Amino acid sequence: MAMGLVAIISFDAVDLFFVAMLGELPLAAISFTFPVIWFISSIVIGFEAGAASAISRAIGRSDLRGARRQTTDTVALAGIVSLSLCFIGLLTLEPLFRLLGATEELLPLIRQYMEIWYWSAPASAITWTCLAAIRARGNTLLEGKIIVIAALINAILDPIFIFGLFGFPRLEIAGAALATLLSTSVVLVGTLVYLHYGQRIFATPFIAFARIIESWRDMLRVGLPAMLTNAIVPISNGFAVAMIAGFGIDAVAGFGIGVRIEPVALIAFYALSAITSPFMGQNYAAGKLDRLEEARRVIGRFCLIYGLAIAVILGLLAYPLAGWFTDTVAIQKVAATYLWIMVLSYGGYGVVMSVCSAFNGVGYPIPGLIISISRAFLVFLPLAWLGRGLLGLEGIFVAAAASNLLIGLVGYLWLGRNIRRVRQGLRPELPKWLPR
Repeated sequence: MAMGLVAIISFDAVDLFFVAMLGELPLAAISFTFPVIWFISSIVIGFEAGAASAISRAIGRSDLRGARRQTTDTVALAGIVSLSLCFIGLLTLEPLFRLLGATEELLPLIRQYMEIWYWSAPASAITWTCLAAIRARGNTLLEGKIIVIAALINAILDPIFIFGLFGFPRLEIAGAALATLLSTSVVLVGTLVYLHYGQRIFATPFIAFARIIESWRDMLRVGLPAMLTNAIVPISNGFAVAMIAGFGIDAVAGFGIGVRIEPVALIAFYALSAITSPFMGQNYAAGKLDRLEEARRVIGRFCLIYGLAIAVILGLLAYPLAGWFTDTVAIQKVAATYLWIMVLSYGGYGVVMSVCSAFNGVGYPIPGLIISISRAFLVFLPLAWLGRGLLGLEGIFVAAAASNLLIGLVGYLWLGRNIRRVRQGLRPELPKWLPR
């Protein structure tokens, strides 16, 4: 799973690498797109979480027919919702980015990129929901292979479209979006064909609509809170970008480089989070409750050890890595400063991700939602406002690091408490207002 995620994260890193060659304005423009892309991605992740939880619990109950039904209906809903988001994004493009603080000189570049990128959202949503269905069945190897293929296609197409190689027109920043769209679309078609004819994970779409609604409710019981949980991160990042924009274009560009390098360092945590949900879901449904507590202990130890190791490595390499993306000293300094501060909290962030995934897996997503809301709005934003006043730009980064550490500890203890309740026969009840 980690190897596959290295490939998918390279989408953004490769885009940023080539776009940075176009100059500071394109680099800043693509940095302004991050909160919007993250927000849409959070919706997709919600479908992933709902699909992985519902399907893994069906697998744990040995209900293979129900797993196929859930897969088909969830993929269909992901396509419908993501296509709607695409249209909304296109209609609100300029007002939205003005709200995020984009200047008039950056808006034309942002439009060139997003007018193409938005169309990749439906293809990405369907593909990733299919991959979540595979992961819920325990097959992360196939998922990793599909992701690697998509990343390779993107890496090949990026320089061709951006710089106009081999007779293609030079599209610059729009070329990066086109490469993403084409690579995602190719992989989508291949994935659907292979999963249908090779893996037989889909059920017939011709069924009573009431049965489809039932599948959607089962998925959304976890998916909706998971969407909100993941949407909170880009929303808070949007506020962060708006605050950082007050320090100039170089600050936004440096922050953009930092947050593109960061996921590569966190790849093991993303992989751990991705498999925590189906692992917890399968064992919970199968009644193997002792494995839930064992998994929690393993997660805690791994996040602590790996977090310390990556802090040392990335702390030493922060400045050289920033230099790969830009020659501008001011931008390099912001990116390196961001990484130097944030590395101290990556272990806590790994715990946050895995704990939220664990709650989703057992079909109890509300704690994960509360954890995410607390991290973003109750801790980060107030501290960021205070830190900006006291320390300037660095104060915003310190606030983010402190939020990861504090909420990571709270989440780890909360998960342990709920696992003990489950082992005592006190199954957590979902709030009545959630769809059932």
